[in-house]
Amino acid sequence: MASSIRRSSSAMTEVKASRGHWASKTEFILSCIGYAIGLGNVWRFPYLCYRNGGGAFLVPYLLMLVLCGIPLFFLETCLGQFSGTGCITVFKIVPLLKGAGIAIVVINFICTGYYNAIISYPLLFLWRSLQAHLPWETCDNAWNTDRCLELRGEHHVELFLNNSGLSVADRYRTPADEFFHNEILHISEGIDHMGGIVWPLLLCDILAWIVIFCCIAKGVQSVGKVVYFTATFPFVILAVLLVRGVTLPGAMEGIKFYIMPQWSQLLNLRVWADAAIQIFFSLGPGWGGIVNMASYNHFKNNTKLDSIIIPIVNCGTSILAGFVVFSVLGYFSHQTGLPVATAATGGPGLAFITYPEAISMLPLSPLWACLFFSMLFFLGVDSMIEAIVSSVLDVFPVLRTMKLLITAGTCFLLFLLSLACVTRGGMYLVQLLDWYSASISVILVCIVEVIAVAWIYGCDRFVRDVEFMIDRKVEQFWILSWKFITPIVLTFIFITTITYNTEVSYNGLSYPRWAIGVGWASCLVSMLCIPAFVIYKLMITKGTLMKRLKSQLKPLDWGPADAYQRALWSDNVECVQ
Repeated sequence: MASSIRRSSSAMTEVKASRGHWASKTEFILSCIGYAIGLGNVWRFPYLCYRNGGGAFLVPYLLMLVLCGIPLFFLETCLGQFSGTGCITVFKIVPLLKGAGIAIVVINFICTGYYNAIISYPLLFLWRSLQAHLPWETCDNAWNTDRCLELRGEHHVELFLNNSGLSVADRYRTPADEFFHNEILHISEGIDHMGGIVWPLLLCDILAWIVIFCCIAKGVQSVGKVVYFTATFPFVILAVLLVRGVTLPGAMEGIKFYIMPQWSQLLNLRVWADAAIQIFFSLGPGWGGIVNMASYNHFKNNTKLDSIIIPIVNCGTSILAGFVVFSVLGYFSHQTGLPVATAATGGPGLAFITYPEAISMLPLSPLWACLFFSMLFFLGVDSMIEAIVSSVLDVFPVLRTMKLLITAGTCFLLFLLSLACVTRGGMYLVQLLDWYSASISVILVCIVEVIAVAWIYGCDRFVRDVEFMIDRKVEQFWILSWKFITPIVLTFIFITTITYNTEVSYNGLSYPRWAIGVGWASCLVSMLCIPAFVIYKLMITKGTLMKRLKSQLKPLDWGPADAYQRALWSDNVECVQ
């Protein structure tokens, strides 16, 4: 028995070596932090906090973190670390639901293409900021129109505030607005007019893909080294921008606007829905990244501690980013007389229009612009293409010797998909896909994941596996969360996301019906992988329907990847039974 374990262990060690693992726990934590902390922490959370009750929003936000975010993060890290495999093959725990793993890869393919187009914007902004004066400071440029309005003086502010009564074409726009839309995007009249390639954006897109390929070329070995910079540099810039922001005149008014509690908002269901959705998307479960990164951990790593530290750091970063954003918006309000409420926006408008407009009013504005846009780029560059590549190689391990070629091929394919997003109508497509592609489908994946683990495989069995792995007791809180609280919260998020879903628009323009249909199709194409695989699996399995269901709901080759640990785990299972 002992000799067979040693032989198996040796064989599995070779397999593990070919797959790779983190050189240290620090690499794993930094990778998770880099993965979880992204553009949404800067351009989504501050606006949500202001819109949903200021400091009062932190009550549902932190509550959702404890009830859903941390338990879901712990569940996925345990799944990945225990099985030592990626987001498709991890469903060996319930083979019938493997379609959820395929859905994850489909979601990543769709979203990574347009997401990389987004991170090409900061690169172009960064390039254009390397001059004595920022090009969006005035309305005296070739790309400006007669509706450009510099926010200096009460008369100009009054004109800008009356914009809501004007048609989209007649509205006044700031120099930063026109710079972004007319010079960076060369934006067309709508998604019906995609236009040609915007060549500067294409070059930045290519550069972004080259950077990402270099980061992931050697898999976990290169990713583990790169994250020491990409995961920590944004924090340095945030700290610098925070110090600069809070020392500006008017900064305290902006911060007060950001955190002033409006307790009555807690009675609004939409506030709780926004808090749940923000926790869900900021941590990133259901995308395969957490499972994939945890699969490179050493088997006995304490995932429980990691699953508490990383979500807390992520949420703390969101709150910190709010102070950075609203301190500068307070200064912007002080300089222009424009109310903070009018300046406060979310999404690309905050990152590429409002905040740059405020930066242009600072002394040494090119310096602050360079720091801000370099931070945005590195927040976005922690790509999860590695999750796609690793998942495919886990399904087809014979291809691991060709990993570099497959990684290059995947990057090139995704680059081709991103080309449509760097056309003149590309921003409309980016907004469309971002609105529909991932939101509902990722939540469904997580619901399937939790049901598979807690209800089909069995929470007691999963707790037994986790306790064997980390050599620590799994408290009742985790069990209650996985079985009841987290599925209920996920169902709540799923329903409210559909209920509060409004039709997409961008820059004041509504989308045609066919475009909305394309958006929903991009969502359904991943969701349908789950029932399609169930039907396929039941069709190719022999026996009665009930027999086929039972056989496909049982774990298949589930257990630790390391043969020595698998043998010990098997003995432990037998003793328990």
